[in-house]
Amino acid sequence: MNGPGGAVRRYRVEHRTKYSYSGEVTNSYGRAYLTPRELPAQRLLSHDIRIDPAPSDRSVGADVYGNITSYFHVTTEHRALAVVGESLVEVELPLRDGNGPADEPWEKARPAGANVEFVLDLHPPEITAEIVAYTAESFPPGRPLLDAVTELNTRIHHDFAYRSGATTVSTRVADVFAARAGVCQDFARLAVACLRSHGLAARYVSGYLATDPLPEEERMVGADATHAWAAVWTPAANGRDRTGRWIDLDPTNDQFGDERYITAAWGRDYADVPPLRGIIYTDAKDSTITVSVDVIEVRI
Repeated sequence: MNGPGGAVRRYRVEHRTKYSYSGEVTNSYGRAYLTPRELPAQRLLSHDIRIDPAPSDRSVGADVYGNITSYFHVTTEHRALAVVGESLVEVELPLRDGNGPADEPWEKARPAGANVEFVLDLHPPEITAEIVAYTAESFPPGRPLLDAVTELNTRIHHDFAYRSGATTVSTRVADVFAARAGVCQDFARLAVACLRSHGLAARYVSGYLATDPLPEEERMVGADATHAWAAVWTPAANGRDRTGRWIDLDPTNDQFGDERYITAAWGRDYADVPPLRGIIYTDAKDSTITVSVDVIEVRI
């Protein structure tokens, strides 16, 4: 099946998280970013979040970036908590505009109004002199934005090793840069810092990567897990900065986003859109978390 942007794929996503505790938990407050977004090239056909034990209170809302968040409060005493998000999503190949703003010098993509917040560094800062110098190799003056971003994407892919367990969610970008190793979240955050170091608007994107590779393609890193990538903003073709479009880039796999990428949420950093966060009240000394993800293509 084809849509306005090309090929359309339908996926069933199941994201399972289980917390186990060594003692009783009396109260558990949680917020989940497990609902895929509605986008021009992505349609959410159905969605549900199952929580066990059942929460006494739950609600759904949107954050400042338009991400759908689910809040829940479990008051039943428990030693295990399971949160399962199930979604049915259609994604189509994004349109690629020829001779558009992405083919203009990268300096012209620096925002002057909207999206300026995505240019600002984090606190504490993540942009270092080393990040600026590393990025500058791909961003000489006047180079077309898409060419520069393509090269940066490839360099991160080749220069940094994918190593599970090498980092944690609190690892700083500077430490990832020094170790030259990490996972998809680290590479996305590194790409975002690089782009911002040159005054470009960049955001961190959380989501999923389709499980099955296309014919004659290798299985990609990040399949059957939550995935993360970066996006860079390009101005509208008419030059106005109120609109424009975002181009998804995945340095983990050295490619741009396509119909295999399912967007759940985006923000300035991972901390804005973790799949799950929460607070518990307990005297338990130990806890474990297990996460599993299935992304299965459903034939249309």
